[in-house]
Amino acid sequence: MKYFDELKRSMEYLATDPRTLFIGQAVAVPGTAMSNTLKDIDPTRLLELPVAEEMQMGMTTGLALAGMVPVSLFPRWNFLLCAMSQLINHLDKVGVMSNDGFKTKAIVRTSIGAERPLHPQHQHVGDFTDAVRAMCSSIEVIRLDEPQDIFPAYQRALLRDDGRSTLLVEWGDFYNEK
Repeated sequence: MKYFDELKRSMEYLATDPRTLFIGQAVAVPGTAMSNTLKDIDPTRLLELPVAEEMQMGMTTGLALAGMVPVSLFPRWNFLLCAMSQLINHLDKVGVMSNDGFKTKAIVRTSIGAERPLHPQHQHVGDFTDAVRAMCSSIEVIRLDEPQDIFPAYQRALLRDDGRSTLLVEWGDFYNEK
């Protein structure tokens, strides 16, 4: 089992649920390594967005409140930093702000940027997993270190019924190395 193949299999599994919608930059067009994991997904399930990370996370929360399961892609942690207010102050706090009146389930994908074969510089390779995990009171943050971790984590994210969202952290270098 290869890291990339497990990611692709996981996305195809998520796409079997009619509630899922894949949103973000380079979801409907090529542009990132994550794009390749979606190449066999029905194009009507892919919502291409401009580079507007905070808006994207706000849309993610809105879609989840409407009963959908958005799969929101941020190709690198460093890009997801631009959406932290929406992630930490809104998506993570929906349940507590509504006295559990609203339950949301969103799946957020991000990656620790690949450093090989070419280092893209430090603004693209951050790993903020532990810091964001410490800030979240309801979102489960999972770092996907091994290929065998991937499918069960995405399956859990889709099937969970506890009103929690899941943030899954991939390793860009592992797409080709594991």
